[in-house]
Amino acid sequence: MAAGNDGANKPEDDDPFGYLYADGQAAGAQAPQGGNYGYPGPASAQPGVPRTSYNQVRTVGERQYGGQPPQAYVPPQQQAPYGQPHAQYAAPETYGGPPTRQSPPPQRGGSGRGPNTRGLLIGAVAVVAVVVVGIAAAVINNAGDKDDQGNQAGGGTPSTAPSQASEEPSTAPSTEPTPVELPKQDAATLKLGGAAVTEKTVPGAEGVGGTYVSGFNQVGASVTWKATMPTEGGYRLTVRYAIPAVDANATLTVNGKANSSPLGLKNFIHSADPNLEKNWQTTWAPVTLKKGENEIKISCETGNQCNVLLDWLEVTPGGPN
Repeated sequence: MAAGNDGANKPEDDDPFGYLYADGQAAGAQAPQGGNYGYPGPASAQPGVPRTSYNQVRTVGERQYGGQPPQAYVPPQQQAPYGQPHAQYAAPETYGGPPTRQSPPPQRGGSGRGPNTRGLLIGAVAVVAVVVVGIAAAVINNAGDKDDQGNQAGGGTPSTAPSQASEEPSTAPSTEPTPVELPKQDAATLKLGGAAVTEKTVPGAEGVGGTYVSGFNQVGASVTWKATMPTEGGYRLTVRYAIPAVDANATLTVNGKANSSPLGLKNFIHSADPNLEKNWQTTWAPVTLKKGENEIKISCETGNQCNVLLDWLEVTPGGPN
């Protein structure tokens, strides 16, 4: 057989997809049904009849048959609008598979222009708050740990240590001396002698009921006190008195022995007012007393200036040894 004349419809000259083009459909091309493909060849081609030419190259859609304009390609099925089910769609359940669940379309926050920025802002603020609280708690815990370490380093008892029971009071006698209460006596309760009498007309006396001793401005007037001392030693005899802003004095006798110097009852407050109630003050003289009872006498003797009121007498520490 000569080249170029191998009979009609050579397989290499046939277009297997001619039925997809307008000129192929116009020439009678059809989808494969019995194993044949492509163009059927010229209308006069018959099996076993040679073709007149195999040079039939044309641009797709250019070939025209019988004066008919090419038909526009129409897709076999038009795509359904978005969101609408396809005409040929079948639910997966029809194929025997498990039912599928369609998730709802995501909802947009705000006014529909974008994500919900308000929700994102609230979430961010909440996260920042949690972080700040955590940092503050960590700082407080670290400070507490440092305090505990400082207490332990300084010898302090840790806060977690159990409290110790208080010690029971010791029954052993104390080595510190107990202060001894020294005697004190109102002058009005003492033994009075001579012209000495009790009165309470002048305000300011500290004796019981405001009572004091007056009439002491005459020779022979006296007060005698029996004072009991816990120990022997030197003390001070303190006397409270009132004078009419003029110095006075008296004789002091201890256990029958008169002091070499009189008891000074001076105007120590330097008052210029002779009113007795404005001139109450105190003085003291050194005395040596024995343990037990001692006799202390204050008297107005010749040579003394005794214009004075006597309020009370007291023995205090601090006299001569």
